[in-house]
Amino acid sequence: MTVLITNIGELTTNVRSADGDPTGTLHDAAVLIDDGRIVWVGAAADAPQADETDDAGGAAVIPGFVDSHSHLVFGGDRAVEFEARMAGQKYAAGGIRSTVAATRAATDDELRARLRGFIEELRAQGTTTVEIKSGYGLSVVDEERLVRLAAEVTPEVTFLGAHVVPAEYADRGDEYVDLVTGPMLDACAPHAKWIDVFCETGAFSVEQSRRVLEAGIARGLAPRVHASQLGPGDGVRLAVELGAASIDHGTYLTDADVEALAGSDTVLTLLPGVEFSTRQPYPDARRLIDAGVTVALACDTNPGSSFTSSMPFCIAVAVRDMGMTPAEAVWAATAGGAAALRRDDVGVIAPGYRADLVLLKAPTRIHLAYRPGVPLVDQVWKDGVVVA
Repeated sequence: MTVLITNIGELTTNVRSADGDPTGTLHDAAVLIDDGRIVWVGAAADAPQADETDDAGGAAVIPGFVDSHSHLVFGGDRAVEFEARMAGQKYAAGGIRSTVAATRAATDDELRARLRGFIEELRAQGTTTVEIKSGYGLSVVDEERLVRLAAEVTPEVTFLGAHVVPAEYADRGDEYVDLVTGPMLDACAPHAKWIDVFCETGAFSVEQSRRVLEAGIARGLAPRVHASQLGPGDGVRLAVELGAASIDHGTYLTDADVEALAGSDTVLTLLPGVEFSTRQPYPDARRLIDAGVTVALACDTNPGSSFTSSMPFCIAVAVRDMGMTPAEAVWAATAGGAAALRRDDVGVIAPGYRADLVLLKAPTRIHLAYRPGVPLVDQVWKDGVVVA
């Protein structure tokens, strides 16, 4: 059955137009959907016949958000830590261990119920594709169940056993890496698509990170890297060298880092919620985009450093504090996220792509930044079906 969405006031396709506009913006547009896929896009006046018609009422329509970085399977929260940070305490990666304890204590059913609640929360705010990392189990048994539970709700599952060194391996980081690259990887690889590591002072060294990533690659997992969140380091170099799909955070980047990223296929995924929640300096997205770096935006939903699941919020922060235009921020949260996941079926409104769409209660995408905190998502389509 075909469905035609017509009377779209502003349509952001993310298909570069003949005049060079990377957002491919159309006005008075329509989209034809068949069997969950887009089959036609164009002027509403030229729209073909369809079995059903849905009137967008002049609303702006954008691709569904592609959130390429999240940690949605965990127990407990860290509200007390957040309060202390707002009072001046510095953020440190070691707080992850408190979430590890709460996650290990939770049952599968408790984690599953919470995960599904987060998915509903994401969908209501326009996210139709989400990547989920493990990293709060840090034992063979617990990491396996986190990636297994994540795989129930998304194909974009990342094994992040190398998040931090757990308390029981304190001062024995290399031994923990042996565990991650051996029995833990064996247990988790069947449920995962990606391998990730937190390459940072206080987490894992470049040498340890290389071991983790190369072991994952040997098992058929594609690499991603957390790096340059807490300070400058060599994580960007490692990520580019190994052909990582994305390096995430990038709060502290040298000119050499930017040059390396601009000359590679590695996407830099910026996480505005982290800087908002930790009071670290915001990355300069303008510098990155002008240098030719491909930039994505993601929420990094997690209980410690960014407990938000709102891509509209991240877009607003990126525009206000990171130097992005509204068009660039929306692109980064859709097509940019797709690039970070190396997906060629989402993040764009064009024939052949999945019919993942967001109808806004606004005439233009600019309102996502112009009206921060206002629930502007009116309707969410996933694979051609209204899901929120």
